[in-house]
Amino acid sequence: MSFRKRLYLFLTFAGPAVFFFICVVIIPLIYGIYLTFTDWNGLSDAKNFVGFDNYVATFQDGAFWNSLGLTTGFALLSVIFINLLAFLLAYLLTSGVKGQNFFRAGFFTPNLIGGLILGYIWQIIFSRVFPSLYSVLPIPLLQKSWLSAPGTAFTAMVIVQTWQLSGYMLLIYISGFVGVSEDVLEAAKIDGANERQTLLHIRLPLMIPSFVICLFLSLTRSFKIYDMNLSLTAGGPYNSTKMTAMHVYTQAFENHRYGVGQAEALIFFLVIAVISLTQTYLGKKREVEA
Repeated sequence: MSFRKRLYLFLTFAGPAVFFFICVVIIPLIYGIYLTFTDWNGLSDAKNFVGFDNYVATFQDGAFWNSLGLTTGFALLSVIFINLLAFLLAYLLTSGVKGQNFFRAGFFTPNLIGGLILGYIWQIIFSRVFPSLYSVLPIPLLQKSWLSAPGTAFTAMVIVQTWQLSGYMLLIYISGFVGVSEDVLEAAKIDGANERQTLLHIRLPLMIPSFVICLFLSLTRSFKIYDMNLSLTAGGPYNSTKMTAMHVYTQAFENHRYGVGQAEALIFFLVIAVISLTQTYLGKKREVEA
């Protein structure tokens, strides 16, 4: 096939996708990097070059690093609980339990609800329903709103994030379970392997691609959380649940320090990219074939 023919086929099938990717990702990214070297406030026409001042301001912004530490802890806990719950549910729903298709659809439903709406729904539950239940069930945890104290507000965010994403990861784990060859499972059974040995030595190694995808998706989505953070806690109480994305938004659009906000967003992007790519690389190295 000639070069012109290959170029024609590439532009026909991949050209539109590449064009839109450049327009909505590459160009905004380059423009954003340019803004990190200016003092633009997001409103005026003046964009004066300030060198690395915005990066110096970023490294001196203690609130940014606190929010980054908080976001890292939130992402770590969310990833653990999301994947643990999704894997256990997938194992249960591929074991032939009655009504498993109905339960699969039911567990996936929270993922269809937007983060903003989800946050408002759970805000009512944590702030009104729980204290109302205290008169019936006098449990200390139900005495007051979970969103009124830093510790319980943070826990509430982890719970909602787990509830929303575990159904999505559930489908990926289910595809991993059903993707394991029946011939391999039958051979293990003939060799005398019990269910536990089959799970640990056959299913889990062959499901590494599912783990890699689920860890990548849950990790990146937990780091980037903004909408649910806004509607559930709005960063409160006392900014104790203000995640990095919300802090960047505050710097750029409320404090009108667009250059600093853009510099913090770029550093935040690099942190997520390094962690996600490292996790993907290590996971890929452990993949095996049947």
